[in-house]
Amino acid sequence: MSAKVWLVGAGPGDPELLTLKAVKALNQADIVMIDDLVNPAVLEHCPSARIMPVGKRGGCRSTPQAFIHRLMLRYARQGKCVVRLKGGDPCIFGRGSEEADWLSEHGIAVEMVNGITAGLAGATTCGIPLTLRGVARGVTLVTAHTQDDSSLNWQALAQSGTTLVVYMGVAKLPEIRESLLAGGMRADMPVAMIENASLPHQRECRSSLGAMQQAAQNFQLKSPAILVIGEVAAQPNMQLAAISA
Repeated sequence: MSAKVWLVGAGPGDPELLTLKAVKALNQADIVMIDDLVNPAVLEHCPSARIMPVGKRGGCRSTPQAFIHRLMLRYARQGKCVVRLKGGDPCIFGRGSEEADWLSEHGIAVEMVNGITAGLAGATTCGIPLTLRGVARGVTLVTAHTQDDSSLNWQALAQSGTTLVVYMGVAKLPEIRESLLAGGMRADMPVAMIENASLPHQRECRSSLGAMQQAAQNFQLKSPAILVIGEVAAQPNMQLAAISA
């Protein structure tokens, strides 16, 4: 397989969170197919590349996945260096494995470059440790938006004892709240709702499971946002020092 596509995670938004390997791939790119949630500032690393927006946003007009596949295949077969640039990490709710499998089936080599996921970055910038000795023994990443509209096993999640990080959950806050309460999670379980993780206009709202729907309404919470549900969301903020450029 001589033709190749890079599937690159651009991180949660802050361009300084790009990995060195992501920068290397962008420097080599002829074609960059970019998702909506990628910060345009990262494109300074590929000034000579052709930029092709192929975004997908809930409730908005989106580029069909089959069309994205065909574009990657076409340009890779032309000998172009193709970068598929995704928000966060390609394999955390990013269809990275689907695209890699499809490309491989059509004779195209794939190299995956991890990116920092929004759940981790958003929690950290709010001073929330997703795991903490004696408080949270693990972390579970879930999406509230499924392809077939099926429901998660909220009872198992409620009783897992792990920190829950919920992606794409703003439109389903009532369902998430009711399902976790019905599954046995305490109404006073701490919740942090983090909008635009890692960006200068990031906003954070702390609440409890029982009150989070009303709190989100009062806060006017909007996508993109992640929910951190668990005891760690009540921890005193870690004292994080900013590093000056």
